Amino acid sequence: MPSRKRGTINPNHIVIGSFLGVILIGTVLLSLSVSATKSPVSIIDALFTCTSATCVTGLSVVDIGTVFSRFGQIVTSILMQIGGLGITTFSTFFLFVLGGRLSLRGRGIVEASVTQYPVHRPGPLLGKILLVTIAVEGLGAALLYFFLNGPERSGFFPVFTAVYHSVSAYCNCGFSLYATNLEAYRLNIGVNLVMAGLIVTGGIGFVVLVELSEYFFRRPRRKRLSFHTKMVVTITALLLLIGTAVFLALEWNNSLADLSLGYKVLASFFQAVTPRTAGFSTVQIGSCASATLFFLIILMFIGASPGSCGGGIKTTSFGVLVGLAISKLRGSDDVNFFSRKVPDNVVSRAISVAVFSFFAIAVLLMVICITEAGSEPKCAGGGFLGLLLELTSAFGTVGLSTGITPYLSTAGKLLVTLLMIVGRLGPLTIAIALTARESKPRFRYAEENLLIG
Repeated sequence: MPSRKRGTINPNHIVIGSFLGVILIGTVLLSLSVSATKSPVSIIDALFTCTSATCVTGLSVVDIGTVFSRFGQIVTSILMQIGGLGITTFSTFFLFVLGGRLSLRGRGIVEASVTQYPVHRPGPLLGKILLVTIAVEGLGAALLYFFLNGPERSGFFPVFTAVYHSVSAYCNCGFSLYATNLEAYRLNIGVNLVMAGLIVTGGIGFVVLVELSEYFFRRPRRKRLSFHTKMVVTITALLLLIGTAVFLALEWNNSLADLSLGYKVLASFFQAVTPRTAGFSTVQIGSCASATLFFLIILMFIGASPGSCGGGIKTTSFGVLVGLAISKLRGSDDVNFFSRKVPDNVVSRAISVAVFSFFAIAVLLMVICITEAGSEPKCAGGGFLGLLLELTSAFGTVGLSTGITPYLSTAGKLLVTLLMIVGRLGPLTIAIALTARESKPRFRYAEENLLIG
């Protein structure tokens, strides 16, 4: 085997090492007495909260707004920012600042996590990402400052609240300083639209965001959008439209019963946006019908788009899988969109990510059903469907919950913590592994037919 070239950086070490390092440091900080308003939180709760923030999941075993002090809340906001931009983005950016060199596979990480195009100089690209993030979060915080009305609206607190929720929304996390999340603001059109806008912006991917800005605002404007951007925008729009309609129909006489038609549509739209890995809610998720919960699970499994702050199998993977099913039913071997054929290796990558995600959730669901068997009756929203939603929320880095998170046993908390890490790193790791240079096999086995269906 050829020796590894000195000075190059192993991409796996970048992702896993920096990711776990941030979680470790954050856990120590959140377990300090200065991070709590009263007694320090336990190591398990600090680890869970830190992992949830770094994975931009949003699940929490404690009330962020009352249990953690201002210092603790600042720590969680920093962790959300790091997790939202991606450990890969931060690590690569600072490596370039410090003069470090990336190997070819290291550059592959940047391409897999940020853009579908070859990256010859990642430094300027990552710098642009940071600037766009600061600009969008700053605008969101400014708007939220005027829309978040409350008795505490004086001094520094409303500014911090606006900034905190802007960062949480853009990074698709879902942490809120309010005990009931955003339920008190379900009739506030400004808060709903600003938060939804931040979530969608942070969930469509940096490359798509840049292309759209160049297409609509730059002069001379961009001539055409890339195939990737067309796919992301189309699938995102369809999921938002379908999600709004389905939630509205399923919850018309349930969680939306006391609202007028306009506010029903607004609440349904917001709940169609948040399962795409944000985790905010303006209705009690635990009060939703079983059919609604299962529909939310599907949306959470799909998640956001590649190169974004969100998780899940990604919108493009979902689109490719749907296209593959349709093409096979038509007797074709090609997956086509917008008069373009999706490469076979991309189709294989989408299948691998989806299968891995399904089995990761299924295996841990079976285990957590055993560990939490005795605690199910104690909490609202418990049972199999509640646990499935909890684990899908963890894997998809969403944050929606029926209310069972604080009632999880120590083993349950550790399992959900593990799944949040796997959900954040797993799909990306698979994508990177499959984008590595493929070597042709020295031989092939004889082919034989197999009955399916």
